[in-house]
Amino acid sequence: MSNAATPETGGPKSLLPGQMRHSRVGKRPIPLPKGVTVNVTTDKVEVKGPKGTLTRPMTPNVKVKMEEGELHVYPTIMGRDGARFQGLARSIIASMVAGAATGYTKTLQLVGTGYRAEVKGKILALQLGFSHPVNFPLPEGMKVEIPGDSKGTIIILNHPDKEVMGQTAAKIRGFRPPEPYGGKGVRYQGEKVREKAGKAAKSGK
Repeated sequence: MSNAATPETGGPKSLLPGQMRHSRVGKRPIPLPKGVTVNVTTDKVEVKGPKGTLTRPMTPNVKVKMEEGELHVYPTIMGRDGARFQGLARSIIASMVAGAATGYTKTLQLVGTGYRAEVKGKILALQLGFSHPVNFPLPEGMKVEIPGDSKGTIIILNHPDKEVMGQTAAKIRGFRPPEPYGGKGVRYQGEKVREKAGKAAKSGK
């Protein structure tokens, strides 16, 4: 099947019975960066790159073809469902390719007196104002950088899997979310914390 299965002109109303409907996002080709390889079978997609190897179940009702160094995703069923599966598959594979090529990065900032982080092997040790440190086991493949000039208050996470990255950053932030009074806690870099005025400030004292 090729892109010729989709009319070049006309909206959805111009489609005739038996013609494939393509997702506007799903029909975009996925370029492969240097050093990234993709292996597609009937039940899974495997992407290998400089940052690691990712494997996902194959989205149903689509097929993937390599054409001139780019991946193309085509629906194998007609109608809106075909377009939805095509868009979903394209998004998943494109995310895997980007992750295997460059990885995904999240930066966290610790705000509070004595708050700091330290990497000990595969453990991220956090001092967050509690009576004891929080020892967080890092997921497999997670790379952590704590810039020396940050004095342990900046945590830079990098992982090829976007989902693992998001979950890990959320868990670390969840140990001590930013407080509404003073803003102490763990926040995403650049996150704007809406702070409330204390009683003293409200009364003008």
